Amino acid sequence: MREITYLEAVREALSQEMRNNEDVYMLGEDIGVYGGAFGVSRGMIEEFGPERIRNTPISEAAISGTAVGSALTGMRPILELQFSDFITIAMDNLANQAAKIRYMYGGKGTIPMVLRTPSGSGTGAAAQHSQSLEAWAAHIPGLKVVQPSTAGDAKGLLKAAIDDSNPVVFYEHKLLYKTSGEVPEEQYSIPLGKADIKQEGTDATIVATAMMVHKSLEAANLLSEKGIDVEVVDPRTLVPFDTETVVESVKKTGRLLVVHEAVKFGGIGGEIASIVAESEAFDYLDYPIRRLGAAFVPVPYNPVLEKASVPSVEEIVENIQEMVNYQS
Repeated sequence: MREITYLEAVREALSQEMRNNEDVYMLGEDIGVYGGAFGVSRGMIEEFGPERIRNTPISEAAISGTAVGSALTGMRPILELQFSDFITIAMDNLANQAAKIRYMYGGKGTIPMVLRTPSGSGTGAAAQHSQSLEAWAAHIPGLKVVQPSTAGDAKGLLKAAIDDSNPVVFYEHKLLYKTSGEVPEEQYSIPLGKADIKQEGTDATIVATAMMVHKSLEAANLLSEKGIDVEVVDPRTLVPFDTETVVESVKKTGRLLVVHEAVKFGGIGGEIASIVAESEAFDYLDYPIRRLGAAFVPVPYNPVLEKASVPSVEEIVENIQEMVNYQS
């Protein structure tokens, strides 16, 4: 199978869906000739024209409000926010309108929109352009939240998000854009709410999201040299969440480490830990559940401090070793 980058996979999914359905269109800042902040939509305006690749003013409130309104009329907007931090400006339209309308009107109005946005640290973009705020979106009933970690997942999950009749927040980690993976050329869809076991193991389970999936797989390879067999589970979607896959994995291994890049306090890791603690997997635990997340600080601009603020491969290895080697 061919290999393409994560960025190319996202662009391919967008283009294929726009060719399929004239109601699908994109809107965002500089997404036309410039191709967006990270170049995802580069070249698309030549194929689809400015009516469907719509440059907008620098106003996330206007972009999100336009998307909600057009979705109500039957369009299927895909809005791009240049950085996920700017979701704060769009939050009223997202949390109070998009997430609520279908429920409040008894299903008579739907909001089939996708909010795409790059998230995460690692590019030196500092405190206002490097956050991981996925737990905010996951806390709002009515929103679906997706965090693909591979090129193949990005394409399949994006198609599913565009086809969905509910608002979906689609996080694309900046450092993943240049990574490559196997991606079929044909259209395909990965169901929202289905986790993927990236690596099977028997000694401990790591549930990791986005960039942390790759760090966890690297840690798992290092741990295998020490005779420790780690299972790495990627939820892929936070809402809906695949409880069954995670619970079954923990029942098998007896240990759980949750790793995410967002600040540990109030992060999605606490919810995942609680799901497992409240499930039948609790009786199978051989060690207390552990979480790794970012330090409770704004993301530093200094590259050394930025790197130190988020979980590292070394921290993952150390935690798993302590959990597996613990003697009661």
